[in-house]
Amino acid sequence: MTITLLGRPGCHLCDDAEALLVGAGHAVDRVNIDDDDALVGAYGLRIPVLLDDEGTVLAEGLITAADVAEL
Repeated sequence: MTITLLGRPGCHLCDDAEALLVGAGHAVDRVNIDDDDALVGAYGLRIPVLLDDEGTVLAEGLITAADVAEL
């Protein structure tokens, strides 16, 4: 399963989440929400947000190693 990471440039929490995901062997598709007004409206205050292949939110905000281990 590829994990979609919704974030934006300069988001250190997004960078940390990506590092945890990659370190755990997950494929990551990073999406810049600033490229889509609908994503900004839906997730702008919630990033980073992890989505599965069906768009279900798996985790958001401060993503921890424990969160990643549960994926």
